[in-house]
Amino acid sequence: MKPMLDKNDKTPSTNGQGSKKPKGGYGFSWFYIMLFVMMLIFSIISNSLTNLNEIDWKEFELTMLKNNEVERIVVVNKEIAEIYIKKDLLTTEKYKSIGNKPFKSNLGPHYTLQIGSVEGFESKLEKAQKDFDPEDKIAVRYTTRTSLWNILPWIFPILILVLFWILMLRRMGTSGGTNSIFNFGKFNTQLMEKGKKSTVTFQDIAGLKEAKTEVMEVVDFLKNPGTYTKLGAKIPKGVMLVGPPGTGKTLMAKAVAGEAGVPFYSISGSEFVEMFVGVGASRVRDLFKKAKENAPSIIFIDEIDAVGRTRGKVNAFQANDERESTLNQLLTELDGFGANTGVIVLAATNRPDVLDKALLRPGRFDRHIYLELPNKDERIEIFKVHIRGIKLDKNVNLDKLSSQTPGFSGADIANICNEAALIAARKKKNTVEQEDFMDARDRAVGGLERKSKIISAKEKEIVAYHEAGHAVASWYLEHVDSLVKVSIIPRGKSLGSAWYLPEERQLVSKKQFMDQICASLGGRAAEEIIFNEITSGALDDLEKTTKQAYTMVAFYGLDEEIGPISFYDSTGQNERLLGKPYSEHMAQLIDKEVQDLITTAYERTKHLLQEHKSELIKLAELLLKQEVVDEEDLELILGKRMTELLAKDSI
Repeated sequence: MKPMLDKNDKTPSTNGQGSKKPKGGYGFSWFYIMLFVMMLIFSIISNSLTNLNEIDWKEFELTMLKNNEVERIVVVNKEIAEIYIKKDLLTTEKYKSIGNKPFKSNLGPHYTLQIGSVEGFESKLEKAQKDFDPEDKIAVRYTTRTSLWNILPWIFPILILVLFWILMLRRMGTSGGTNSIFNFGKFNTQLMEKGKKSTVTFQDIAGLKEAKTEVMEVVDFLKNPGTYTKLGAKIPKGVMLVGPPGTGKTLMAKAVAGEAGVPFYSISGSEFVEMFVGVGASRVRDLFKKAKENAPSIIFIDEIDAVGRTRGKVNAFQANDERESTLNQLLTELDGFGANTGVIVLAATNRPDVLDKALLRPGRFDRHIYLELPNKDERIEIFKVHIRGIKLDKNVNLDKLSSQTPGFSGADIANICNEAALIAARKKKNTVEQEDFMDARDRAVGGLERKSKIISAKEKEIVAYHEAGHAVASWYLEHVDSLVKVSIIPRGKSLGSAWYLPEERQLVSKKQFMDQICASLGGRAAEEIIFNEITSGALDDLEKTTKQAYTMVAFYGLDEEIGPISFYDSTGQNERLLGKPYSEHMAQLIDKEVQDLITTAYERTKHLLQEHKSELIKLAELLLKQEVVDEEDLELILGKRMTELLAKDSI
């Protein structure tokens, strides 16, 4: 059915739904406004009716009582005396003004008098009428009245509070999702209904061929279930997407939503857990109930580690752990519906080590798909996806870009492409060039250049020798990554940097570890050799080398004294322990071996830089002159690298 157009409106509206006012809109708001106006008008009229002329005792006695002008007196609530003037006197000049007031009745009362106390009033009245004839004496009548305006100061705050809560509850009741006070137990999910296409498809996912194949098979399960069930196969109940941040787990789920053609429920793991006990379990039940009613369908739980962490003894001290009860309900629901019901659960996490084992077992999550960081060829494909809308210069070399971005995830590459376009636009270029991509990569790795940061000439000299020390040490060490450029321009938090082109290794030997540690200590060693003192500039280097040394000794078993022992915990259980998973004696031994290892590497680096002190000084002076030294300048000063010469010989 085609969308209809209103005569006076050019926007399409399907069956008039576009012009339909939301429930609980303006009707009730106008009701409260009218109620307030009516109360205000009633208050004005009542005040004018009850706002009588107030007089004191002296005026009452001398001008009214002695002249025998008072018809009767009524004492109200033992506080106020209402004075009624005789009817025949109301037309006289003295009392004519009383009858002319709006909303007033001539019947009275016409005046009021504050009496103080009843006994005192009666006593004064008796004295004032002592000489009166008995027939002329005025009788006093007593009455008790309860007025709305007397109790309004007590009722009005309560009434305002009640109206406020009515408005709040109505607003929360009409709003959807978990914001509603009546919908705490309902799931708040993004629903991609059948027939609607997501903007993301499998064509937007580059690399990850194996993972994409498995996920596409899941989509095919839902589209053509008979192909699999006729052979007795069971459709998987759950698929767990595991991988480092930025590798495309959520993107993969969005592509499933775009390709499946079935209802797709998307929710974050943190949305199950609330401060109210039992809400998470209720939301899990409601989510799976909806999915089963609309089967075949897909449920996607992003960051499932927020609710699926391992149940342990630590939680036993808590009376009621909401997260654990939510996990129990999730486990029940995953195991509760039968095979081939057409409901598949997708989940994503980058912390599989902390997930409960019962959640990962077959029957709940039958398939575990691992998404790793892309290799060089996959990075080229990812670059091709993210440069679709970018105007590229002819000199852009994607092969070179992928070679210079090892260890980058798909999200990192997307960020680099966007940053390159921004840099080119900032420079008023018509196209994005290769150097823009290089600047974007440098910014992503090291941060923004801060050329305006002012440092003294002495500090700049120290930074130059520090970075030259890194460069010379890594140039003459065989197992260090290739050096691309050296800079003493402040970038991010660092005052200088040395840029390397890491090799994509799967295994690292002890020699490679030792060479990397020596290269990291090159800056501190250069400071000591040239200036005979050291500074705090090597903090980041020392932190990195210390962690690397502890990893070698305690995790990889690369130390001869400690032996082939590893204290690495792949399950993540040791994170909950207050102490270390080894004895004090072993801790002292590890500390000693780490100290010896770093000291040996530092002495080796100092010896290396002493041998090449002249090259160190030349490189530092060149850095002070032009601030950035690239690979060509490095080769002019240091010559060809040993690894490159060995590679030529082998060829």
